[in-house]
Formats: sequence, structure tokens, C-alpha cells
Amino acid sequence: MKQLLLSYTAYEIWANEQLLNLAVELSAEEQNRPIVSSFPSVQKTFLHMWDAASGWWQRLQMHEQVVMPSLSFHPGMKDIANGLLQQNRQWLAFVHDASEEILTTSLPYNNTRGDQFTQPVYEIVIHLSNHGTYHRGQVVTQLRQLGIEKIPQTDYILFTRKYDGQK
Repeated sequence: MKQLLLSYTAYEIWANEQLLNLAVELSAEEQNRPIVSSFPSVQKTFLHMWDAASGWWQRLQMHEQVVMPSLSFHPGMKDIANGLLQQNRQWLAFVHDASEEILTTSLPYNNTRGDQFTQPVYEIVIHLSNHGTYHRGQVVTQLRQLGIEKIPQTDYILFTRKYDGQK
């Protein structure tokens, strides 16, 4: 299980880098242009992804109150890219250093509505990877709506072909 989680967390960094490298090169107007989706712009979609990765990290660290980056300050696209990738690297380091026992430990937490849940840590790691994939798909659609034609592919299988044996 640990090897799979390491692969997913490394993939998350790689896939986010592919699209963030493109997103930071967009004009501020393009980054913030309203586009109908779960989040109304490329910038706000990536900001949500950072909020989620940070929120889950804070829960894992047993913070009593989770503070989302979007509520702390109003970052630009480069700040969002740096923050999300830094958070992704923290998750990778955590999984790398974690024992099987830690990964299977149940983590009690409150969601953003205050509802209480308990999940094994490994399910949270898998959730973050799936969550990122879901929103990267939305970013690709948003980029196409902005008229961007050259968009990097972020399929997991492409990551494994490129990095298999280097993990």
C-alpha cells in the first residue's frame, strides 16, 4: 500500500506542476476570467486545491481549527502555485516517512461544516489524489475555454511511464 501512496503523492506533484507551469504564464485577466465550473476561474480552482491539501494536512497535524490559505490572504497565481506544490511535497514526505501503522491509523476530524468523521489516513491520501485529478480536469476545460490549445497531459499512466523505476 505504501508504494501506491508514494506513487500517488509523487504523481500529484508532477501533474500539478504540468498545469501550474502553464497557469502562471497566463495573464492575470485569463487566470481570473469567469468560467462556469465548480470554481469560477483557473486561479480559484487551483486555490481550492491548495485549500483542500492544506486543510487535510492541518487535520492530520491535529490542529483544532483549520485555516484555509484562501481565508488567510489573497494570493496571486505564483503564490498559489508555490503554496500548492509545497503542500504536495509535504504530503509526499509524510507518506515516505510514515509506517504502515500510521497510514492505517484512523484520523478523527470535522469537515468544513463541522460534521465529525473518522477515516484511515491512507483513505485521505487517496482522496487528495482523486480530488486533484478531478479539479485538474476542470482546469483543462477552463484553459480550453480561454483558447489555450497546447495543454500538457496529466494522465497518471504518463507519469508512470516517465518515472517508473525512479521512485
